[in-house]
Amino acid sequence: MKVSVLGTGYVGLVSGACLADKGHQVTCIDVVKDKVDRINRGEPPIFENGLEDLLKRNIGTRLKATLDARQAVLDSDLTLIAVGTPFDGKVIDLKYVKEAARVIGAALKEKPGYHVVVVKSTVVPGTTDKVVLPILEEASGKKAGRDFGVGMNPEFLTEGEAISDFMDPDRIVLGGIDRRSQDAQDELYSAFEAAPRLRCNNGTAEMIKYASNALLATAISFSNELANLGSAIGGIDSAEVMQGLHMGRYLNPALPDGTRISPAINSFLMAGCGFGGSCLPKDVSALVAHGRALGQPMNLLASVLDINARQPEQIFRLLGKHFPTLAGRRIAVLGLSFRPDTNDMRESPAIPIVRRLVAEKAIVSGYDPAAREEAKHIFGETLILAESLEASLRDADAVILVTRWKEFEKVPGLLQAMPKSTVLVDGRRMLPKDSAPKYEGIGL
Repeated sequence: MKVSVLGTGYVGLVSGACLADKGHQVTCIDVVKDKVDRINRGEPPIFENGLEDLLKRNIGTRLKATLDARQAVLDSDLTLIAVGTPFDGKVIDLKYVKEAARVIGAALKEKPGYHVVVVKSTVVPGTTDKVVLPILEEASGKKAGRDFGVGMNPEFLTEGEAISDFMDPDRIVLGGIDRRSQDAQDELYSAFEAAPRLRCNNGTAEMIKYASNALLATAISFSNELANLGSAIGGIDSAEVMQGLHMGRYLNPALPDGTRISPAINSFLMAGCGFGGSCLPKDVSALVAHGRALGQPMNLLASVLDINARQPEQIFRLLGKHFPTLAGRRIAVLGLSFRPDTNDMRESPAIPIVRRLVAEKAIVSGYDPAAREEAKHIFGETLILAESLEASLRDADAVILVTRWKEFEKVPGLLQAMPKSTVLVDGRRMLPKDSAPKYEGIGL
């Protein structure tokens, strides 16, 4: 198929590059010339494992980027809308989605043939049918279902693992206003034969995306609430509690030959210093706000957010066991991105942790293998950015592990080689609790 993709962020660029790798002719569209130029040189404007190789393999053959949205839509059979949907604390901001719909609609006005428009951006239920579709009809002067199709195809990509998630999907949700809109998407994903498919209307597809992220966020806050209770009681190791929970047959089912498998959701059923990123906080907040606007309180999900907002306080409770004041103490924060294998710092727990350390007049250094530039932008001169893991640990009174980068497995050994006795606060329970003489962990 000939495919155009509006938006070259994590979702748009990864989707476009992967679809090109599967044999489609793909044109990625953006309004920023520098991003378009970089993509056409095979240089990813975002940090994502495997993306550079994917671009270099397909740019100039099956993949290109352009500023000309009109021509890209005219030259394609199907357009994916993959623009950002920021959340302002009250509502999802649909200005980019609306503008994308207007641009596509204007191009459809000139196009004689049938075209399918598919929303891939995460939008609250009802948006595709009640916002995007009317704009397309108005801008094109045509009728949805007769002259063009409208669908909703949610993404289920994890930053740092987005390429593998797209290339080996666990499901493909084909939302659409009619069978023809769904059939076009089915053809788009014809190379993904093993992935189970679900056909549904657009509102259901939109809700599936929110339900997926809300479940993961709930699992994390559930784990953290139990861990905090265990800490208050004393003598309880929340990591072992979760290990025991994981062993239950619901979370550790047996195959016919007796082999046990551990579902991926178990990694979310583990205590830590809170979730972040561009998806979970925003999507759960948007769902809560959407329910409130409709007169439907979302009390469970509101509590999930409240627990998460307070979770970084546990780091300071653990530090307080060793330091009556943090003023003048050298504190190293390991991991600034919200998860490993990405440079994305949006809603990262590291942000409130660093800001409070600075407010309490600690001398704060930070280290992250990928998010150095993002940290400079957020913290400016208030955070000392170390060039290496070893440099970040040097002379530290305490080390706070915030992100599960594999490199941080070396921390206990590096601390043992240093003359100073350093407190290790493991905000992810990544390291063994006997890995350092002064070890403190969430839920321990």
